[in-house]
Amino acid sequence: MFETLKNVFRVKEMRRKLLYLIWMIFIIRIGCQIPVPGVDSDFFKQWFSSNAGDAFNFFDAFTGGSFEQMSVFALSITPYITSSIIVQLLTIAIPQLEEMQRDGETGRKQIVAITRYLTVGLALIESGAMAVGFGRQGLLVKYNFVNAAIVVLTLTAGSAFLMWIGERITEKGVGNGISIVLVFNIISRIPS
Repeated sequence: MFETLKNVFRVKEMRRKLLYLIWMIFIIRIGCQIPVPGVDSDFFKQWFSSNAGDAFNFFDAFTGGSFEQMSVFALSITPYITSSIIVQLLTIAIPQLEEMQRDGETGRKQIVAITRYLTVGLALIESGAMAVGFGRQGLLVKYNFVNAAIVVLTLTAGSAFLMWIGERITEKGVGNGISIVLVFNIISRIPS
């Protein structure tokens, strides 16, 4: 096994791909520590500890601890996963999407673009619900439209950025980037 790892680092292309992957994981872990502006992090930690159940712990594992800290990546890539499932189901129901899927590379690019737009839409809805729901309970330092909009835009941008990182990892040929992001978020929660 160690000989295989040595051989991986001897090949320049593999070494470049692995270093790129490590760099992207480093960026993800930094983003998981940056708090959303205008959020009372102490309130959210107290709320989370009093309402922690299996569902919240499960979601927090997917986000790599970002949800508990209410960081920029609190939504993680869950909007992307949801939108890709929705688009795959719609390809069965909508003949135009089914035709796009059969069109080869051009159709695949169009379906990926639809999935991206749907991801941003779902992230806006989820972050809006979080900003309003938690904001009414005291999550935001000042609960007003501007602060809620900042939270919504920050969480949506964080989710879109994670989607972009996942696509770049896939593009560089390291593996399925979205799965890698998800796995490393889960692995980061193992110590706790």
